[in-house]
This record gives sequence, C-alpha cells and structure tokens, in this order.
Amino acid sequence: MLLPAPGFPVPFHGGVLSLIWEGIKKAAELLWTLDPEVLGITLFSLKVSILATGVSLAIGGATGMALALARFPGRRLVISLVNTGMGLPPVVVGLFVTILLWRNGPLGFLDILYTPSAIILAQTVIATPIIAGISLAAIQQLPPDLRLQILSLGASRWQTVLWLAREARLPLMAAVMAGFGGVISEVGASIMVGGNIKGSTRVLTTATVMETGKGNFDTAIALSLILMVLMFAVNGALTHIQQRDRPR
Repeated sequence: MLLPAPGFPVPFHGGVLSLIWEGIKKAAELLWTLDPEVLGITLFSLKVSILATGVSLAIGGATGMALALARFPGRRLVISLVNTGMGLPPVVVGLFVTILLWRNGPLGFLDILYTPSAIILAQTVIATPIIAGISLAAIQQLPPDLRLQILSLGASRWQTVLWLAREARLPLMAAVMAGFGGVISEVGASIMVGGNIKGSTRVLTTATVMETGKGNFDTAIALSLILMVLMFAVNGALTHIQQRDRPR
C-alpha cells in the first residue's frame, strides 16, 4: 500500500465523495456570503486574463492573418515557430519573463516583477501563439479565390482583411476562447512572475495550489469549482456570440 510522503498532509479520512461534497458546500458558502478575499481573487483573475487575452488577440490575430495572406522567405519557419508556441509550457514562459524583468535583466528598469502587469505580460506571451495559430488556420481554410473576389469589387487592403475576418468569425471566436482558457487556467507563470502575493497578485489557480499545499482541500476544491464556473460563464457568453450569427 502506498503511504503519503513524509511531511505531506493526509488529505481526508471520509472518502473522496465526502471531500468533494465538502468542497462544493464550501464553494457555495464562499459565493453566497460574497467572501471579500475570494471575490477579490476571482475578479482579479478575470481582469488580468481578459486584459491578456485582449492584447493577445490584437497581436496574435494580426500575426495569424498576416502569415495567412503574405508570402515571404522563411514563412514556413515562422509558422512552425507559431505552432510550437501554441504548446509552450507556462513554466518556461514564467522563467524567461522573470529573467527579463529581474532587477538586472533587460527589462528590469520597468520594475514590474511581482505585480499584476508582470502576470498580464506572461499570460500574453502564452496566449498570443494560441490565437495566432488558430487565426492562421481560420483564414487559410477560406476559399482561395475569396480574397481575389473581394479585391475585384474594389475593396481596399484593409477592407479585404476585415471581410476575411468576418467570414472566418466562427473559428476566430474559438481562438479567443482558447486563448482565454489557456491563461486563466495556467498556474506556473503566474506564481513565478506574480509571487502569489495576497491582495496583489494572487489568482484562483495560485490560491488553489497554496491551499492544497496547506492541506485545506475543501477550500482548494471550492476555489477550483469557482474557477470552472467562471470559465463556463465567460466561454458561455462567447459561445452565445459565436453561435448567434452562425451560418444556417
């Protein structure tokens, strides 16, 4: 029989189901009473993830569309780098962003390490390749002659890009959801660049890790459930927008 590692808290005695049930009750209690700390962590998690997703959409969406429409030497190499970045481990991002923002690092003069700005920066690095890769595929799956047809109607280059984005709006919205899901659920980079500071840089994922390490499994489960509810609410709203104008 496997025994817990020395010094690691024994998680429960009443079974898995009872532990999960205690976590559900704890989550309901925290939500019903609007616990200030949990509410603050939840709103902060939502804020930084939405900001990071927005910046990533601007950078990644433009990059993906440019790669889909432009032709230049080394294009396939750049696309390969983007596709590789879609699976970039968050801890690797956290490590390199920490080095960049360290006091003696290239961006140390910004003095934003262990601040919300550092978390947004790290999450942007994580989400940008995801959005860029899906945006690239979304534009490439459009009919090859569509761009020429739009240009033949007298559309400018900017109007052409907007029209193509409109035609690929369903997969582009999926890119936004994938980017948001990737950043709000990551934990490694947020801990490394944010420090999990109470009232400043603590998000739902880092709080869950902390409570698990302390042996507070009911609170950890409660925070996990709140995170999943938050993700469902945001993705539900985005899915409604996506499917509302779906071609019949």
